[in-house]
Amino acid sequence: MTFQVELVSPEAVTYQGEADMVIVRTVGGGDIAFQAGHVPFIGVLDVWSVDVVRSDGGRDKFAVHRGFVQIAGTKISILSDVSEAAGEIDAERARQAKSAAEAVLVTDKNDEAAVGALARAEIRLIVSGTEY
Repeated sequence: MTFQVELVSPEAVTYQGEADMVIVRTVGGGDIAFQAGHVPFIGVLDVWSVDVVRSDGGRDKFAVHRGFVQIAGTKISILSDVSEAAGEIDAERARQAKSAAEAVLVTDKNDEAAVGALARAEIRLIVSGTEY
């Protein structure tokens, strides 16, 4: 049994399709896997990946930067500030952002902007399959 998945950011609809399972990470709740028939749910997304497991066993992976996930009936909606498919991530740009954030954190380990930038760069590198 499948359900409809929609992954949306302010810029575009990143993904629309059917899936057997979707795995997300929520703030304070950790990783959660959803399958068709899941009880209604609303959660806050962390900076992490979203994995969409298709019926054919294939997997589509996306980097998301916060947002919300909602399950209602046979539909899962993921609304994210930023969402990027693995194949669309500029790994070199992510490496540069990671280095810049790390440089700031050397002098101020509590710089919230740098901590956030580092988390976003790292998840981009993980999702793109690039070692960091």
